[in-house]
Parts: sequence; C-alpha cells; structure tokens
Amino acid sequence: MLNRTPDSVYLDHAGSTVCAKSLMDSFAAEMSSVLYGNPHSASWPSQLSTTRIEDIRLRLLNFFRADPAEYDLVFVANATAGVKLVVEAMRSLPHGYVYAHHQACHTSLVGAREDARHAACLDDDGVQSWIQGQDPFRDVARHAATLFSFSAQSHMNGRRYPLSWAKSLKDQAATGSRQLYTLLDAASLSATSQLDLSAPEFAADFVVLSLYKIFGFPDIGALIVRRSAEAVFDHRRYFGGGTVDMVVCVKEQWHARKTQFLHERLEDGTLPFHNIMAIDAAMTVHKRLFGSMDQVSAHTRYLASRLYEGLRCLRHGNGLPVCVLYTDPPDGEGSRPSGPMVSFNLVTSDGGWVSLAEFDKLAILKKMHVRTGGLCSPGSIATALGLEPWEMRRNLSAGFRCGTDNDIMAGKPTGVIRASLGAMSTESDVDSFVEFVEEFFMEETVPAPTTESPQHSTENAAAMRVKAVTVFPIKSCAGFSVPRGTRWEVRPEGLAWDREWCLVHRGSGQALSQKRYPKMALLRPSLDFDRGVLRVEHGVSEQEGIIDFVEIPLSAKPDLFDTRDRQTSSRVCGDEISAQSYSSDEINDFFTDALSVPCVLARFPAGGRGLGSRTTKARMQKHQRPNKIRQLPGAFPDIPSPPDSDSEQQENGKILLANESPMLLVHSSSVDALNEEIVGRGGESVPDATFRPNVVVENLPGQPGEPAYAEDSWSGVRIGDQDFKFLGACRRCHMVCVDQATAERREEPFSTLAKTRRFDGKVYFGAHMRHDAANRHGVAGQVPTIEVGDSVTVYDER
Repeated sequence: MLNRTPDSVYLDHAGSTVCAKSLMDSFAAEMSSVLYGNPHSASWPSQLSTTRIEDIRLRLLNFFRADPAEYDLVFVANATAGVKLVVEAMRSLPHGYVYAHHQACHTSLVGAREDARHAACLDDDGVQSWIQGQDPFRDVARHAATLFSFSAQSHMNGRRYPLSWAKSLKDQAATGSRQLYTLLDAASLSATSQLDLSAPEFAADFVVLSLYKIFGFPDIGALIVRRSAEAVFDHRRYFGGGTVDMVVCVKEQWHARKTQFLHERLEDGTLPFHNIMAIDAAMTVHKRLFGSMDQVSAHTRYLASRLYEGLRCLRHGNGLPVCVLYTDPPDGEGSRPSGPMVSFNLVTSDGGWVSLAEFDKLAILKKMHVRTGGLCSPGSIATALGLEPWEMRRNLSAGFRCGTDNDIMAGKPTGVIRASLGAMSTESDVDSFVEFVEEFFMEETVPAPTTESPQHSTENAAAMRVKAVTVFPIKSCAGFSVPRGTRWEVRPEGLAWDREWCLVHRGSGQALSQKRYPKMALLRPSLDFDRGVLRVEHGVSEQEGIIDFVEIPLSAKPDLFDTRDRQTSSRVCGDEISAQSYSSDEINDFFTDALSVPCVLARFPAGGRGLGSRTTKARMQKHQRPNKIRQLPGAFPDIPSPPDSDSEQQENGKILLANESPMLLVHSSSVDALNEEIVGRGGESVPDATFRPNVVVENLPGQPGEPAYAEDSWSGVRIGDQDFKFLGACRRCHMVCVDQATAERREEPFSTLAKTRRFDGKVYFGAHMRHDAANRHGVAGQVPTIEVGDSVTVYDER
C-alpha cells in the first residue's frame, strides 16, 4: 500500500497502489507551488481549479477509453456513492423502478433493491433466461423502468462476468415497452485490467469505480454515465450547492438547475478539488511505473496463477488439502476468466475448519495483509459456502455479526480468506504468503486418536500454592498486583474491583482494547482503600520522574457521572452494555492524552445494569472432551462435556467487563514449558504477566507438583478454603504479544503458541474459572477471599 514496509506482504489490492514516494513528491510539489481555490468562485485560483478539474475529468475518460461525446464522468466519494446517485434518480422516476441484480453483486448494489417496487436476485442461468426473453418482471409494474446491475468481477473470488450482458439485455428489451437501464460495478475489475468503454459489446448505462483501487491514492470514486441515459436524472429532487443556476426561497419556492453538463447537476457542494488534483499525479506516476493496464493485467494474472498453484499443492501429512479454494482454476478447462485474487478457507488434517479469527491473529502478527470475512459479497459467500437463507438467519439469532469471532457456526464457515494481487505485488509476496500458510496451518504429522482417557485421582495432595493474584480494574489496562499478606475478596463476577471500568471511544462507543491500542498497557492502576481512590499512572520514564497520574474515587457518587446520559451504550466483546460515563474533563482528558484517542472513562458496577448484564461465555472446548484427536503434546486430557441445559449454563453466573469468564488462571510450570519452546526457537522468554491472569499457581519447592499444562485436565481447584470450578481453556489472541512493560508488539509468545498449543485451528493457554460457593458456609462463604501463598489443591468431580 502507500505505507508499504519492506517486511510486510500485501495481498489485499496491494498492487492497486503506486509508489508512495514518487506520487507524494509529485503531489506535494504541485500543492506547494500552485494555489487552488473553491471551484464555485470567479477568483483566479478558483478558475484554475475549474480548468484543472475538467482536464482531469477528460483524462480519466480517456483512461477508460470512453468517448466524451458519449459519456460524462461524475466525481463521487466512492463507488457506493455513485450507486446511490443512480438509485436516487431511479426512485424519482414517475413510476419508480423494478430492480434485478446478479447474485455476485457487492452489498452496495444489493441495497438498491430497498427502493425498488419489485426486486429479484439472479444467478447466471437467470440472467441467461432473461436474455432469451424470460423477463423476471413480466407480470408486475408494467410502466416502471427496469434497472439491472452486475459486477464485472466478483469481489469474493475474482470471477469475471460478461460485459456483453448489458447489450444483450438492452437488445432483448427493445422489443418491449419497459425502459431498461444497466449499472455495472467495475471497481474490482478496473483495479488490474483495462476497462474499455469503447468496445462494441459494451453497453452499460452507468459504471461505478473506485479510483484508489487503481492508483492507491486519492480516496475518491467516479460514476460514468452514458449520455443517452442522462434523462434518468431529470427527476432527481435534491439539489446541492453549485448544481443550480438560481434558487428562490423567499415568498416563492423555485430553482433552476444547471443544464449544460450532467456532472454539474450531480456534483453537489464543493468538490474535493485537492483530491482531484492528486488523480492527475497518480495517473502520471502509474503510467511511468507500470506502463499500460494490459501490462498490469499480464503481471497480476501470472502472480495469481502462482498463488493458486502454491495453495492448491499444500497437503497435510495424511494427504488432505490444507486449502478449500473458491476461485476457479486459472485457465482451467471450461472455467470462466478470473481476476487476480484467490479466495479460500483453511482446514485441519481431520477436516475441521480453521477459524478466520485465528488466521487473522497470525496474519497480523506476521504482517500478512489480506482480507477475511464476508467481503461485502453476500450472494457469492452464500453460494460458495452452501449457506441457505434459514441458516444465515439462524446464525444471526445465534450471535453472528459481521466482524465478530463467530466465524464457524453449525459446522460451516461464515466467511473466507481473500488474497488479491496488484501492480506492485511480487513473486516474493506470493511465495512468502504460501510459506506462511504452510508453516502455521499444514500438519505434517497427524497423530492417531487416543482410545483411552488419562486417569485422575479423586483429589490430589496440596502440592501447589498461589504465586500471584492480579486485579485489572480498567479493562485492557495494566494490572494491580495484590500485595503478599493481603486477603482479596472473591465475588460472583470475579475478583473484587476486577474490570469494573473501561475506556469507551467517544465516536464509536466501542470499549477500547489493548489489541488495538497497546499503549493501554502503560496505564498502571493501583487501589488505595485508605484514601478511597483508584490511582492511574501513565509514563515510561520513571527514572526521569516523567509520570502523570489521575485519581478516581472508588465511590459511585451520582455527581461523578454524566447526568445528560446516565447510561452510556457501548459494546464489549460483542455484547451491548449500559455503563456510566464520567463527566470530569480532568479524568477523561488524562486518558485521551495518554492514548491519543478520544475516549471517556465508564464504569460498569458489579451486578450489571439492564442491558449491561453479561454472563459467562467460557465453555469446555471439544479438545477437552473424551475420545478426541490429540494434537498438542501432553495437553487436553478428558474433561466432562459442556452443560446440556440452559439452567446448567446459568450456573456460570455474571461477569463484568472480562472477555469470557470471571477469572483466569495460569500455571507457572506451563509458562516455563512454553518459554523453553520459545528460547529453543531463538526467541526471548516471557513473564507470567504476559497472559494477564488473575491467579498464577506454582508447584511447591522440592515437590513434584503438577506438570506443565496439567490445568487443561482439571475440573476445579481449592485455593485456601475456597472452591473454584473450571469453565474451559482460554482461547488466545495476539494481545499476548504486547509487552506489558513497554507496550511494544512482538511475535512471541503467540507465534510459538500457534505451533504448540493449537487445536481445531484455535490457540489455547490458561484456564477460565469461577468461584463455587455451593459448599462454603460461615465466614468463608459470606466473605470469600484468597491470598498470595494460599495452598492450591486440584480436585476432580467425576
């Protein structure tokens, strides 16, 4: 991309960018030497802008081989804005419109159905039947115009569709009474191929494009309109500044639109004229670096073929493929031409799907830039993955949302991985990506399933103790280590004061996470009960005394919070919560300045509030059940299956702002074993705090204790005189790669975890647990507490 670094691999329209330095130098030189003004003025800088905009408009039309006598080009914010202009015009027609779109359309084209009187989604056969005379709207809305839209190239798998469809449909429609218009989405195709509007078979009325996908900069789109279809916009109601010759609004309501050019009537308000100037520089640099679009096309076609073959040839040790490919084979017999992208999913050696979220974690860590998920191609995704409408509705009801970790539901993936090639992509990019998939997802040795479960004693002797207890008052910020000799209260939601606060983005309402904002690790809270405050310090140079701090009262006084919106709607780990945001500028500005992110502090008191009530999500995983294939050395012995009824699940209780469960436990022997692996691979060992556990347990000196990863098999533990029930293994993300002391990102320990602690495509380390008060009576049951140094006994309820 424009900010491409030497050690990164970009396979997400990477080649749609030009050399950053060359382009920016050219653009900066023009901006620093020429003064441009608002085109809607008579000043010299404004007239210069007007002239340059029209020159660039003409140059773009020539780039797409569009005769200015036949086409006009309208600058828009992006391709979707172009679609909306067309939809707005069609909606304003006297009889409205009926709408058909091909199933491979981008979401932005699918959305046009909502304003149509009738709508239909057509597959290839449906379009072909229409061309042969089977009008999908023959019995409805006879006087309404028809709009048909399709993508020149699928955004999901790169499959290309005949540009001749528009001409064939218009020829067929000529025999009927209904006017037919066609809308072509060329954003994906034009990124790496020559779009030729002069071709005899080209007949689309409207074409939408994303110029950044071609040149990388600027972020702007274009709508190209065939002049014979301009009348569609005559009924458009809205008008903006610069699109009219006169407006009367005092005593009378009247206006006169501009009439010379269509773009004058559609480009509402002040154009992003500096962005438009950048197009000229981008086109010049693009031509100098890559020559013609035909050369770009040949280059990317070769790379796509190399990538496809590289992924297709990957095999697990048992011969099963590593990748399920959704892109047609390059130059395969009978296959439709495809653009330079490869879409696929990863599978394990026993045929299970690899989570896209897990893939993303490793890809981000290894600086592999691809796109995953639904790709804004609902029809193509549903077809490729075999998702029926009822299944998609069920997934939504079960909690699936675009961008969440729920990427495998009812045994089917909900999205794909897409690797896209462009002008700047190289053989090295392709080969590095294939090697990455091979290294982390190809299983050379496939272990046989075990037939017996390990045996456990009913109760082991106390051979361990609590090494550390840590509370994290503010979600994703540093922890507060409970001092030795201090007994700490355990509540149903977890340790007292644990994750009772969070930082909320002012704009999105999303709770901030250290995964996105690693500097949160440098916000170090401490609880001062004598003074009744939560003190939060920020700074990385204690030697120089450069430490800022803020103090927040522990009491929940009403005057501390925003009285205008007492319940702040936010989202934490996909859950909607109602927290209380602080009104103090001193408090909020402290966190905003520390993170350079506009945010406010919010509080989520114990017990939850209305929509804010959250329940435990942790469950025993498949790999922790009997008679399953074991893929991790010495890990995941048998554990009872997850609860079968809702009543059993409700026993897990509520949580505050923790991700999945009330508490997280880590065994220090497991950390030691992992560090041996890391050091053996040339990395640096990591401390217990890397995994942000609430409780760290260790073996007693001089005693055998529990081996590494033994916690995978525990049903529960007794800490001091308190019982805790285990809820399942902790699924890890690349947040563990944030150094909790410096906030720097690194590869370890996730890189090694992904190779040694992954099962069914997911990475696990540590164990979720909750307090079990069922057998506690007296003081121990009324005010349960734990302390550093408490004895730890493993028990088994089976």
